[in-house]
Amino acid sequence: MNRTRLAIVAASILLFSAGAQAQQQYQPSTPRPPFDQVEIKTTDIGNRIYMLEGEGANITIAVADDGVIMVDTQFAELNEKIKATIAALTNLPIRYLIITHFHRDHTGGNAGFAQDGATIVAHENVKAVLTTGSTNGLTGNVVPPAPVDALPRLTYTDAMTIHLEGHTAQLMHEANWHTDGDTYVYFPEADVLVTGDIVTFGRYPNIDVPYGGNINGMIEGVDALLQLANDNTKIVPGHGPVGNKAMMREYRQILVDARGRIQQLITEGKTEDEAIAAKPNADYDVALGADAQRAGNFVRVVYRSLNN
Repeated sequence: MNRTRLAIVAASILLFSAGAQAQQQYQPSTPRPPFDQVEIKTTDIGNRIYMLEGEGANITIAVADDGVIMVDTQFAELNEKIKATIAALTNLPIRYLIITHFHRDHTGGNAGFAQDGATIVAHENVKAVLTTGSTNGLTGNVVPPAPVDALPRLTYTDAMTIHLEGHTAQLMHEANWHTDGDTYVYFPEADVLVTGDIVTFGRYPNIDVPYGGNINGMIEGVDALLQLANDNTKIVPGHGPVGNKAMMREYRQILVDARGRIQQLITEGKTEDEAIAAKPNADYDVALGADAQRAGNFVRVVYRSLNN
């Protein structure tokens, strides 16, 4: 074998090796939920505001005198169940559908509600990602562009207010928290704060690093929400039960501790896989009931955001 052929073979081996390592970066996808078995649970928060739980993100329903403000939609496969649950609460139409960010467990049902007349509202970056499609940074799964009906009709840059009779929704955005398009929503008449995935209770959050998410930004985001909330504020997280300011402080501590522990591993020269093997958040893994995949994925996204 001459030198030229040896060089070609060596280059091919290197390319194959690099490609294999890139593939190993991706993690197994979560199995598809059994949507036919999902039940929608309703929690009455008070002041005609309700949280709906099913599969995926929490949904918030604010019933005003002249219509409904809805926040997030879960998956399209659950549209009819969700609509039936809302109909049991009120016969008023959904006037506005606010989307907290682009992930499909928050936006999958958009089109079905828009076709019924709801105006979709979101940060301008959410519309941009839904229009082009996205790629999951952990699994590599490609989400195709959303249909036109699923796209926001109203977008904003920094802040926006929606008024109905009896309820006001204050929409606010800061870049590079959970994603680059997060919206959190405050209903001042009811003192209810809807956080999207900036806050999750009872589980680790995702941090979407390829789309602007960052552990430092997450902590800054929680700090901003803590400034907005008072001790009586009811907090609807992206996932988990309705909470309060004390619970949000505890959640912040998890983020701060994880950042410090994983930064120390990076400083020591640990690779991403070595950091996961070190189980830096073992105490929180137990407290949150996180299996190996969830615990590892949380370390991955914090590591990547610190090492980005």
